[in-house]
Amino acid sequence: MSGEKVLPLLVVNRWLDPGSEFPVHRQWFVDSAMDELLKEDFAVAGKDRLYRCLDRVLEHKRERFVWLKQKWADLFQADLEGLLYDLTSTYSEGEREQNPKARRGYSRDGRPDCLQLVIALVVTTDGFPLAYEVMNGNTSERTTLRTFLDDIEKTYGKAKRTWVMDRGIPSEAILKEMREPERETFYLVGTPKGKINQHEKKWLDLPWQKVRDSVQVKLYQDGGELYVLAKSEGRQAKEIAIRRKRLTRLLRKLRAMRKSLPKRDQLLLRIGAAKKEAGRAFGFVKIRLPQTGDAVTRETFWFQTDKAKLKAAEQGDGHSLLRSNLTAEDPAVLWTR
Repeated sequence: MSGEKVLPLLVVNRWLDPGSEFPVHRQWFVDSAMDELLKEDFAVAGKDRLYRCLDRVLEHKRERFVWLKQKWADLFQADLEGLLYDLTSTYSEGEREQNPKARRGYSRDGRPDCLQLVIALVVTTDGFPLAYEVMNGNTSERTTLRTFLDDIEKTYGKAKRTWVMDRGIPSEAILKEMREPERETFYLVGTPKGKINQHEKKWLDLPWQKVRDSVQVKLYQDGGELYVLAKSEGRQAKEIAIRRKRLTRLLRKLRAMRKSLPKRDQLLLRIGAAKKEAGRAFGFVKIRLPQTGDAVTRETFWFQTDKAKLKAAEQGDGHSLLRSNLTAEDPAVLWTR
């Protein structure tokens, strides 16, 4: 049996009920009328046959993307100037002995004990994919961008494109290359919140500009880049609520510990568990623990909220700092990106 029947089966499934190949083999084909439409029996949906079909299509990946890009432009007038780039990972609890890319690395799923793969994806601002790559599970984000910059240019030609990325993806060296005039490659990337305090003198006296309901920005240039300090009232309220919820739960547990006064070893274990659950909220509580050999009493074990630190954090909530080499861009457009 040729792939001429298997490929249409996979394509129709993607349009109607997208999922992995195994559910197509296990249930979807049986529940559909694809056997009548393809004039084939259940053998066309054999799981190994479905996977082998994908392997054969893979070698034509670049040609397929070029064809799809033209279709998206013709049918949907898709904007191909703004590109969103991000990475994710998927893990397996099996050995994956036949997959050389399966490695242990930074786990976004919180499973560093498992082998994983890293998946990188480039999509347009409308959500149309332009490129993807499955990489070794120990691949660092900062090593991937240059490959995709070159691949997009080779596949679709040179153009004025804007790459939108998380702050952990580009290195300073890559951003410097993208700022070079002959490259004509633009970027909009997040920046660590610590930079907000570092640049405080530059933006403190600048006026806020409203770009949409509940969102205001301040703009300033530094070193050939445009910095966009954004303040979102909705995001600020959300971040404050999340922190206060975790902090309230933490304080409740600490009060229960101080009421029951367990032995020191048990107390340390319970505080360790509470710290893991509270996350960053744990840093807003000052805790006094009994020294080795001391009894756990109300004098040797106490805690209090660091109100000054909490107030400073809440003042910074809802703020994000973006940087771009689009120095002449409208701030509303930058925020939309």
